[in-house]
Amino acid sequence: MVDQAAARAGPSASATVIIGLCFAVAMIEGYDLQAMGVAAPRLVPALHLSPGQTSLVLTASMLGLIIGAVIGGRAADRIGRRPVLIAAVAAFGLFSLGTVLAHDYPTLLVARAATGLGLGGALPNLIAIAADIAQGRRQAATGGLIFGGMALGGAGAALLALLTPKGLDWRLIFAVGGAAPLLLAPLLAAALPETGRPSTAGPASPPTPYGRILFGDGRAAATLALWAAFILTLVVLYLLVNWLPLLVVAKGLTPKAAPIASISLNLCGVAGALVLGGLVDRFGLRWPMLAAYLGLIGSLGGLAGATGLGPIVVGSGIAGFLVIGAQFVLYGAAPDYYPAHARGAGAGAAVGAGRIGSMIGPLVAGVMLSRGASAAAVVLAMTPVVAAAGAALLILTWRERRVGG
Repeated sequence: MVDQAAARAGPSASATVIIGLCFAVAMIEGYDLQAMGVAAPRLVPALHLSPGQTSLVLTASMLGLIIGAVIGGRAADRIGRRPVLIAAVAAFGLFSLGTVLAHDYPTLLVARAATGLGLGGALPNLIAIAADIAQGRRQAATGGLIFGGMALGGAGAALLALLTPKGLDWRLIFAVGGAAPLLLAPLLAAALPETGRPSTAGPASPPTPYGRILFGDGRAAATLALWAAFILTLVVLYLLVNWLPLLVVAKGLTPKAAPIASISLNLCGVAGALVLGGLVDRFGLRWPMLAAYLGLIGSLGGLAGATGLGPIVVGSGIAGFLVIGAQFVLYGAAPDYYPAHARGAGAGAAVGAGRIGSMIGPLVAGVMLSRGASAAAVVLAMTPVVAAAGAALLILTWRERRVGG
């Protein structure tokens, strides 16, 4: 069990160093989460993948991430955030390099699933560390700053797609994504302190049952509402991440313009995480988040009706500011609903649940498009999903009972 007094005492190194290291991890995660989409136009024909195989490769990565988030969050509460985060970063670096060696569908499938395990193991630890170092002070802004790195990494992946020569080997994308975490892991080992130390005083206590962490002591409603908000927000986010290029082309622009909209989505998402996080720290979770969801409904309507590169880039930026900002604030808020010694497990479960939404969004878009819907209609179909996410957020905050400490 993580000692709560040690967690409250704070890290031994400066918060700036910790935030910087976690930002770097988040940036690499954001890059890798979009690497497959960036590489797909060259990878799919090179390995002769069918549409069904391509879909399974993408799904395998997300399934691995769900499993890794649950296991990594639980393990961090038992043995500490630091060793689990370092191991997870090294793992997704190694397996991303393994993707470079993939020569057919089965090896690619295994490599991407294993990479997902490492990515999933790192994410709840970043969430828990953000809560540990903020200790209730500017927690949403701290989380927004750390997880803004994910959006920046995603923008980097899109920028790579925009700038790389047409004939460049797809393996370079995964080589970059694999080398960066392996270079970062030793730096984490040298400079990252333990923010939630496992207790060594007294006899070892038995682990709290997982179900009790999530649903015991009056937490059931909060857990379910938090999961619903995660799932629904990520449905919208990953639909935009995966299908925004199609929307750009469907508006009559060239495929080369598509990464520009994706870069706008991600870079404005960084600003959204910082601004929305600051508002939540000042005014509480409910009203800034409800305003963000309401604004997102309007921005999706504007994006669906936009014509020309300029309006599409602006619409993409506004949508990214709101949906990415909202998701990263949820990351920062999640640990507050669980005791300090169980932050990793609570955050890991929320991340795992949310990744169901990341799979549903692209799947829904694919089904709608296969039935003849336009790309604009797919975007508009997300407005009731956003409204439902706002309702889940309202339930989460209606009788707010935060127990982290």
